[in-house]
Amino acid sequence: MVLLFLLPIEPLKYQFKNTTMKLSLLTKAIFTIAFLFLTENNIFAQTKYQKDFYEFWSDINKHYAYLESQNIDWNKVKEIYSAQAEKVRNDNEFIQLLENTLNELYNGHSSLSINLNTSNRLIPSWSDIRVEKDQNKYLIKDLRKGFGADLAGLKIGMQVTLFNGVSIDEQLKSFLPRFTDYHSPKMYQYALDMLFAGTHDKKRVITVVENGERKTFEPVSYANRNELLYYKDINENTGYVKINNSLGNDNLIGEFDKALDSLISNKNLILDLTETPSGGNSTVARAIMGRFVNKVLPYQIHEFDEKDYDTKRHWVEYVSPRKKIYKGNVYILVGHWTGSMGEGIAIGFDALDRATVIGTPMAGLLGAISNFRLTETKIGFQFPTERLYHINGIPREDFIPKILCKNIEETLEKSKEVAF
Repeated sequence: MVLLFLLPIEPLKYQFKNTTMKLSLLTKAIFTIAFLFLTENNIFAQTKYQKDFYEFWSDINKHYAYLESQNIDWNKVKEIYSAQAEKVRNDNEFIQLLENTLNELYNGHSSLSINLNTSNRLIPSWSDIRVEKDQNKYLIKDLRKGFGADLAGLKIGMQVTLFNGVSIDEQLKSFLPRFTDYHSPKMYQYALDMLFAGTHDKKRVITVVENGERKTFEPVSYANRNELLYYKDINENTGYVKINNSLGNDNLIGEFDKALDSLISNKNLILDLTETPSGGNSTVARAIMGRFVNKVLPYQIHEFDEKDYDTKRHWVEYVSPRKKIYKGNVYILVGHWTGSMGEGIAIGFDALDRATVIGTPMAGLLGAISNFRLTETKIGFQFPTERLYHINGIPREDFIPKILCKNIEETLEKSKEVAF
């Protein structure tokens, strides 16, 4: 490699005009080539995992819509995990590395398209219990109706002392961001949600104290039911429709039309979105909302960073009327398992001034996601590339229901007041 510095460049003086400039450029080029070959971190020496890690980091650095608002030091993240990427020797280790890196974003709307048996279950889709830190205690604040934690007998208000036989504080460290020493309440809640969702390969063992007595529960993790929705007449004045986590299924449009047509004479309609953690697509959302408006109206705002030009792009998404319009009173039920497009429908109905939203704060999933794929390992991943807002300018993740409740039990009680 030393020969690169000893090339006979002197005769070239007589072949060009402006010889000094030509020599200078040639010398710089030679030194650049030498540097690329000699540096230990050049692209030719990188493993496929190092190449893909830098691609992964760069995609998020360029396109992730919330680095600034979440105060994420993404350069610090590169510093921490690039050192680990150098030691990766197989796909499993690399998947674990990417999963750990995504924890730095501390929001459930960023994920890989692949997982290991040891991987954590995705939140909120696979979570069924909401545990919050209350002073020095961990308390169950909410439960997903009809799922493992609820069916196992766990109750809202119970104090949790151990998860899988280990103290909670110690286990949260695995999910808390490492780019900072200060961990906000949102970071801690993300870590708690991840911990209690559990991993694919282990049973969950939750130890609680109730009335001074220690009890242990082993909730099973269930997938969603197959039916797209459920509907009924609650009484002669009120109809009820519950969406069963199917907002991403285009077949829901026809099923929803059928349900609404059968309930359209009711004075009141309750639309239950408490079981929509996996979100969906805007076609289904607009089809649902289109049955409740009699003219074209805006329902949400998009914002996208054009970082190459230091500009932002904004646009408003609209709902158009379709089929027979329901004209009665509408009440939307939401909760901790109302995610992504479910959240979009809730803020949409509120923006349209067509419904009263009842429930707890929602899942708080950030923005609209885009999908990416790594060049070497072909691993897919997704994260939010657009910010979403209520028409009034409030970020979707900060929306609070008009009738605010503490948990699903209180939400259902409020809905009964509406029905009766």
